[in-house]
Amino acid sequence: MIDRKTISEVEKVIRPYVRRTPVIHVDAADFASNGTGAAANEKLALKLELLQHGGSFKARGAFANLLTRTVPKAGVVAASGGNHGVAVSYAAMKLGIPAKIFVPSVASQEKVDRIRANGANLVIGGERYADAQAASEKWRAESGAMMVHPYDQEETMLGQGSVGLEFEEQAPEIDTLLVAVGGGGLIGGIASWYAGKIKIIGVEPETAPTLFNAMRAGKPVDSEAGGIAADSLAPKRVGELMFPIAQKFVEQVVLVTDDAIRDSQRALWRTMRVATEPGGAAAMSAILSGAYAPEKNEKLGILVCGGNTTAVDFGR
Repeated sequence: MIDRKTISEVEKVIRPYVRRTPVIHVDAADFASNGTGAAANEKLALKLELLQHGGSFKARGAFANLLTRTVPKAGVVAASGGNHGVAVSYAAMKLGIPAKIFVPSVASQEKVDRIRANGANLVIGGERYADAQAASEKWRAESGAMMVHPYDQEETMLGQGSVGLEFEEQAPEIDTLLVAVGGGGLIGGIASWYAGKIKIIGVEPETAPTLFNAMRAGKPVDSEAGGIAADSLAPKRVGELMFPIAQKFVEQVVLVTDDAIRDSQRALWRTMRVATEPGGAAAMSAILSGAYAPEKNEKLGILVCGGNTTAVDFGR
């Protein structure tokens, strides 16, 4: 069961291992002055989950799996576009568990380097996440290792739901929350926590409209999987576990262009000195580009969910 009670129980288990990431309240006018389309009168509550261990929210789901399931001697295996692999390898390192991570060739070098630094056995193969997933399933069958799914797993979603628990405590005033969507584990966990108390808005790249297409079709369907955020927001389809939750609690899914995501990355860096990866800036881009038009006096929360990037050159 993925609900407030179970999310709260799992949050207590993972609390010693994850960071309580900060919420920063800002004026949208600060971004408008940088040439974006943000309305000048909007107030924004940004949760900086990119400051989480491993550079993204994924550490929560990884620890939830490793701490609440029985891990075999063969350890764990995961397929990932990058961030989930970083998180599972980090959690495994901290808990002394062997880990084998499969990533596609589109995974960023930053994420590949972090997985290796965490001591995991890393395998790069195939062009997309689906290729890495197939290879990981084959290894699981051969080795007996425990699969840690990045989104279509109850423990994963319960861990990600702790983001919602924290956000509600830190910014109880918000009535709308924008969340980037890949496979849907994050938005599914957060939507389960809020359970209709506020509006949940999903944000996806136009080049990877997985939940957008699923909502239109009334079921998870295969979608294109490309674009600037292909290593974090481009699975073949959303998870089966999260979809009924999305149908019940996700108000709307909006699509953003790759250019809007790039502009949001630049705006977050110029305005706040926050360096995000493309997927981490997607939710913000919906506001800055006008893809989501808030109502007057709507109190907005935005999740900045990932920062595994080498886009900022500190060597200059």
